[in-house]
Amino acid sequence: MMIIVLMYICICNAITERQVQEAVQGGAASLADLQGQLGVASCCGCCADTAQDYLPGGRYANQVMIAPAGAARVEDAANDNHIAEPAFERIVCRA
Repeated sequence: MMIIVLMYICICNAITERQVQEAVQGGAASLADLQGQLGVASCCGCCADTAQDYLPGGRYANQVMIAPAGAARVEDAANDNHIAEPAFERIVCRA
């Protein structure tokens, strides 16, 4: 069993490491590209340096960190676009 742990890059906008990596694989080549696609570093800006580390030439640029399809995953992030709305069960509380 393989466990993959991903972290949040941008706390303000709840952008995960996986989302940044996918944007880079999809052609994002600058911080401006990441800002336009994901909203990274568009609020407080504290994540800008970390986000840039995933861009071509950055410290994480050549590391394969996205799990292959079908690999074990932890939990999807709440803002991942491919997730359907969660099904909520009705809970009745009685006093």
